[in-house]
Amino acid sequence: MKDLKSKVAIVTGSSSGVGAATARLLASLGCHVVINYNSNSSGAESIALECVKEEVETLVVKANVANDDDCRALAAAAIDKWGRIDVLVNNAGTTKFVDHANLDGLDAEDFQHIYGVNVIGCYQMVRAVAEQMKKQEEGGAIVNVASIAAVAGVGSSIAYAASKGAMVTMTLSLARVLGPEIRVNVVCPGFIEGEWLKEGLGEQNYERAREAARKGAPLGVTATAGTVADAILYFINGPQAVTGESIIVDGGRHLGMTPLTRR
Repeated sequence: MKDLKSKVAIVTGSSSGVGAATARLLASLGCHVVINYNSNSSGAESIALECVKEEVETLVVKANVANDDDCRALAAAAIDKWGRIDVLVNNAGTTKFVDHANLDGLDAEDFQHIYGVNVIGCYQMVRAVAEQMKKQEEGGAIVNVASIAAVAGVGSSIAYAASKGAMVTMTLSLARVLGPEIRVNVVCPGFIEGEWLKEGLGEQNYERAREAARKGAPLGVTATAGTVADAILYFINGPQAVTGESIIVDGGRHLGMTPLTRR
């Protein structure tokens, strides 16, 4: 899928952050984009307007990926408009910010909600697009957006880290069964600069965490929505013989994470 011109991509959770950056990047390469949101309709419409400036077509679709009917409707909207789905980026995600040492800070409902979006939602979206992708001569590419939390057991909460670990494992299973027509890979960002973490951590903790992430990274940088989007694009139109793989996008910080220093 070296040439994305006139191809069709669904990017879940694309009203802001990494999803929005990915939608803009794909549009800049001539790809038609489905902008998905659950609650931020104004953000989704704004991203759609930016994309159409690249002379591509867009659809803005409200859908909660934790709901299977919504997932199927999201895929159907793309098929009805363009007759194809070439790319799926599973970016929609949720969390609850709870210190890992606070075991009473999470309950079963928290786990079920987080898994419902991050794991089940991802699976349901893959299932919703798989049949169409398999029909197409060029197949399709799926990129799941997990987290460094998946491999390091860090992040906003234990439930979040566990859900992202499940997403990475699920990527391996899906890559195995969906080939040869569909490639499935996963991106694992570290600390991502932006409003989502700032709102979750609070301004002071956000700045402290960002500084620590930069100091701990060999490259001296943290990820941005744009750098994560670049990694997603690599799996879409990079080496076509790659599936079931992951990329960590954290400036190399994970290189210094031993079992005793993962914090």
